[in-house]
Amino acid sequence: MANVATADDAKTRPMTGEEKKVIFASSLGTVFEWYDFYLYGSLAVYIGATFFSSYPETTRNIFALLAFAAGFLVRPFGALVFGRLGDLVGRKYTFLVTILIMGLSTFLVGILPGAASIGIAAPILLIVLRMLQGLALGGEYGGAATYVAEHAPNGRRGYFTSWIQTTATLGLFLSLVVILLVQFALGKEAFAAWGWRIPFLLSCVLLGISVWIRLKMNESPAFKKMKEEGKTSKAPLKEAFGQWRNAKIALLALFGAVVGQAVVWYSGQFYALFFLTGVLKVDAQSANIMVAASLILGTGFFVLFGWLSDKIGRKPIIMAGLLLAMLTYFPLFKALTWAGNPALAQAQATVRATVTAAPDDCKFQFNPTGTAKFTTSCDIATSFLTKNSVPYDVVTTAAPGTAATVKVGDTTINSYDAIAAGDGAKAANAAFEKQTNMALHNAGYPLVRGAAKVPES
Repeated sequence: MANVATADDAKTRPMTGEEKKVIFASSLGTVFEWYDFYLYGSLAVYIGATFFSSYPETTRNIFALLAFAAGFLVRPFGALVFGRLGDLVGRKYTFLVTILIMGLSTFLVGILPGAASIGIAAPILLIVLRMLQGLALGGEYGGAATYVAEHAPNGRRGYFTSWIQTTATLGLFLSLVVILLVQFALGKEAFAAWGWRIPFLLSCVLLGISVWIRLKMNESPAFKKMKEEGKTSKAPLKEAFGQWRNAKIALLALFGAVVGQAVVWYSGQFYALFFLTGVLKVDAQSANIMVAASLILGTGFFVLFGWLSDKIGRKPIIMAGLLLAMLTYFPLFKALTWAGNPALAQAQATVRATVTAAPDDCKFQFNPTGTAKFTTSCDIATSFLTKNSVPYDVVTTAAPGTAATVKVGDTTINSYDAIAAGDGAKAANAAFEKQTNMALHNAGYPLVRGAAKVPES
């Protein structure tokens, strides 16, 4: 009965000063880590122009996002490496290592020369720094949750660790606020030319604060007790994955619950920002403000549902969240289209382009990196319409050997074959895009093409 009373007391009593300190210190340091991590995603268009400047705009943006994805690919390895280190030497010292790697990697991105200065070495070094960031964040996030959980009393782990969940949102919010302030202070042209580096350089200030906070933290009582009793694992990875009964639980958590949560989180926050700017053509500053406002509205729910998970369990909360996302994401993104760019949404709902081409002129367009060259008249037409978020139908009734046409409303535009055009391909492309743009505009499409232009550097 004594144990039950203790658990009930833990649920009802207020937090102690030490518990508040642990949550604040762990959460604040992790906010700074997420700030560093998300700066890259928020500034991908400028990074693409600087480090992948030899490619067309669409391609460099895709490469920038692929480099961003490199950080995600190594995060599981960071969790394994630093998780093992935390089991061997403790949470506190692991925290110091991860924050130093993250902060220094972010600072170095801010001073890294672009491709115009050092060529191919620039994107290679950028990807290396991104991978170091991913390793550090992989160890930091799980380590912070473990550290807080080991300080939490029975019956309140969901509530205590929910504060760690807010750090990703707050980190993204902080990065957006800093970007907006720097943009406002410098102006769009100066920010695009060199000012985008300032938020990365400011990470050294956050790094100093984080290290100072981490040095004042104590080791978790659970780890100290295990160490004193000689119960720490000598081979944590082997015990976790070398025994099927343990590995099965880890794999189910990783590919069952965590993967779904990651899709929900990154689609709702990071991809929403990319969707606003890349698909709906909303200017970057307005998109950042909208996403920042939504983050403010949503952050408190992490704590609410963490508290609720202590009452009804973790599984119902996770399953309800995944089900809610399945039911709402498609209608929500459709609503976002109407709210973010109503002119484009109205045009997409009422006007479809028709591409008429010869049967052999249209190819299946698989272009994940944006580097493929489309040369047939049909592929050139459909690629342009896709890039400009225009729905279209393809009709393969044209005579063999004839160029494809694009019909928008009552206007028909002739496409061109890039190989047949030879040296005149550039002029033919400019004429085709100008005529198609005007036809789209006359049909109701807003005259906006792609993301904001940024200068090469």
